Amino acid sequence: MSIGNKIANARKEKHLTQEQLADLMGVSRQSVSRWESDQAYPEMEKIVRLAEVLAVTCDYLLNDAKEERKSESAEPTNAITRLLYGLKGKEIRLKLYPDAEDTVVENAVCVIQDFDGLWMRVICTTKKKSTEKLLPVSSVASIQYVDKGGKE
Repeated sequence: MSIGNKIANARKEKHLTQEQLADLMGVSRQSVSRWESDQAYPEMEKIVRLAEVLAVTCDYLLNDAKEERKSESAEPTNAITRLLYGLKGKEIRLKLYPDAEDTVVENAVCVIQDFDGLWMRVICTTKKKSTEKLLPVSSVASIQYVDKGGKE
């Protein structure tokens, strides 16, 4: 399997769009599209970051014969990672650091949909609507569990 197919498959398994992956990688959506169609290849430092973001190994991305995908870092290893995996699918309220404030997140009940160690995808629901957000874990100052009855 080509590197482009591996990137596309891993991105889709993480439920990321090309644009979301591009934002995480600091490149344009067109760059991700070219990588996935094998029209261009990511730079070496981008390969390392791609492996982290997509939770696969660099060896998996670079070696056509390699089929083992999972990175060792994909397993919960520290207390924060285990906590976030434990909260996956549960209702929470997030408090963000001042430099990362987001009014949608700050005023909503959120549910962690996916988590990869550095980033989490959450669905935040306010009285008016639900919004999907991709947040760096480093922007979260605190997490408060919300009971099903809405009590914190």
